[in-house]
Amino acid sequence: MSRLRLSCLASCFAAWALAFGALAQIPQEAAAQTAAPALSANAPTLDVPTEIARQRQAVATLREAILKSDEQREAACWQKFAVNACLIETRRIRRQALDPLAQQDLVLNAQEREWRSAQREQRLLDKQPATQAAP
Repeated sequence: MSRLRLSCLASCFAAWALAFGALAQIPQEAAAQTAAPALSANAPTLDVPTEIARQRQAVATLREAILKSDEQREAACWQKFAVNACLIETRRIRRQALDPLAQQDLVLNAQEREWRSAQREQRLLDKQPATQAAP
């Protein structure tokens, strides 16, 4: 193999390992969040949107790394004889890497909906005594 091909493969593997290593953390965080909901009575209400935004940023960063390594893998495929087989494998790897991120997005969306509904209920409860006091 040429040095260029080896360096490309090494960088692709490093990006892949980085992405999958980081992906291993996401399911643990998701499990921790679903086990202990972010909207407990002790949790401050201002930290929920900040935490969700932080987690969304982490997911976006991982997604960028995965897509960048995918582009490198795809470019390497065009240098091979069996281009189509390589491209199919590259797409499979990309889907496999992006699926946990999509699941994490769904978890974050559910948490955000839960937080918004709790905020809406709180606003309604705050309004209730004012409407009951007036005849």
